[in-house]
Amino acid sequence: MRVFRSLEELSAAVGVELGPTDWVTVTQQQVDMFADATGDHQWIHVDRARAAAGPFGGTIAHGYLTLSLVPMLAAQLFHLDTMGAKLNYGVNKVRFPHPVPVGSRIRARATIAEVTDVPAGKQMVTRYVVEIEDVEKPACVAETVVLLLPA
Repeated sequence: MRVFRSLEELSAAVGVELGPTDWVTVTQQQVDMFADATGDHQWIHVDRARAAAGPFGGTIAHGYLTLSLVPMLAAQLFHLDTMGAKLNYGVNKVRFPHPVPVGSRIRARATIAEVTDVPAGKQMVTRYVVEIEDVEKPACVAETVVLLLPA
């Protein structure tokens, strides 16, 4: 894991790929809990019998569940050891090129794409690619934005 101790150190890392993380298994329990939390109980996610006969041969993770795992995966890639607050500011772009079958293992890579000055402090854009073991296409490609406030 890379630790950035200053914003200058972070800025110097623009364009550097970090990772990959360890592999993490996506479980049916996670999918079911995500469905309960979001109210998205679409059969391709939670109905094992129907999904087995469906287009993916079994249940798949919600795309937004895959996206929601990015912070957990990112914690394996880097840590900002700076004094100010770090606020999730949003997502510029997200795509889900390949479904994640339940039981699959995923991991992530990240690239610090930008660190720019904004009126409130600094803004960091990070590009994530979430990979599925033994699958060529990624599960998720996302560009997140974090606002870094001064101490």
